[in-house]
Amino acid sequence: MAEPGFLPHDPRFRKLVLDNAPVEKLAEGFRWVEGLVWMGDWNALLFQDLPRDRTMLWSEATGLSVWRQPSGKANGQARDRQGRIVLCSNLARAVQRVEHDGSLTTLADRFEGHRLNSPNDVVVRSDGSIWFTDPVYGIANDYEGLRQPSELRPAVYRLPAEGGPLVRVSDAFDGPNGLAFSPDERLLYVAETGDQTRLDPVQVLRVLPLSANGAVCGPLRDFHKVDPGYTDGMAVDEDGNIWSSAADGVHCIAPDGTLLGRILLPARVSNLCFGGGPQRNRLFIGASHALYAVFLNRRGATWP
Repeated sequence: MAEPGFLPHDPRFRKLVLDNAPVEKLAEGFRWVEGLVWMGDWNALLFQDLPRDRTMLWSEATGLSVWRQPSGKANGQARDRQGRIVLCSNLARAVQRVEHDGSLTTLADRFEGHRLNSPNDVVVRSDGSIWFTDPVYGIANDYEGLRQPSELRPAVYRLPAEGGPLVRVSDAFDGPNGLAFSPDERLLYVAETGDQTRLDPVQVLRVLPLSANGAVCGPLRDFHKVDPGYTDGMAVDEDGNIWSSAADGVHCIAPDGTLLGRILLPARVSNLCFGGGPQRNRLFIGASHALYAVFLNRRGATWP
């Protein structure tokens, strides 16, 4: 496998990375790293050691510790406008919120009377609405969840900020996975990782246009095909570049769909996020059994 490093594909990539800021391994010994989210007020990173059913905390000051166990085999997670953690639980087949006192509130576990499959990734829009994907991956085996029958077609959902019923945004997916908004929140990127029981699953990064109020305003379209591997999780920087997981590391994709360059790593990447202080210029990367990070010459996108 490749040693950590940068591989430009377009001259623009050299302006995004720093020659004197190498990729660092922060921790290892996990079974599968998922759900990275930066906690700016804690100056710490939360992430899932998913098969071990625990949420980990890493900080520069104190190192690594267990934050919550059991986690409900939590997968993707994000912060809402009140600083609470919103997470996807494979075992509960639900989107839940960790309140400030540590208690759990279930936000969504059914659609039109049917149980959700296994919510996978979640993002919170600046208006407070919660968007999440619901593939079958967490009920397809007993490693990342609990093998159970599916009651709904895989889909992307939105939970309105003001409450009310769950809205199905699109079910035109075989396996919707990672999610990210463009900096102006007018585009929703959705990783299609397909029906993984097939020999040739559809695996492509797709994009859905949104209006200013968050309504879908155009057709779903294919945006970029990662090779090798596929887009699982992703993070977006201040210029709208998409930093996508891949089998050989992280791929940086321009807003026009051009591959700008790669951060090569010795293991398949699952998820990533920006953080590392008020500038949010450090990219944290979950790569199979290990946690990596690298400082970049771009900051992570923030809410408008």
